[in-house]
Amino acid sequence: MASKKFLQTTKRETFIIIGLYLLFFFWWYMTAYGFGDDPSQYRYVFGFPEWFFYSCIAGYVGISFILWIVIRLFFKELPLDEERDGVRKDG
Repeated sequence: MASKKFLQTTKRETFIIIGLYLLFFFWWYMTAYGFGDDPSQYRYVFGFPEWFFYSCIAGYVGISFILWIVIRLFFKELPLDEERDGVRKDG
């Protein structure tokens, strides 16, 4: 049976991840579809079309960095083995 603290922590971490995923999707959608429709007017960044660079490359690097920071600051390592009467049961 999972403890109340464990459930609260995992809920909080789940909401953080869902929020970050929505942020990443919003970033991807706005940059992928927001940089023009006419291929003859594309601008290029490092040889990639601007929409692709910002949505797929810069977005991925940015969200990876944000996830690293969030995991370091807000996530806690919780033991997954059972604990009874304050004594950990080591299989």
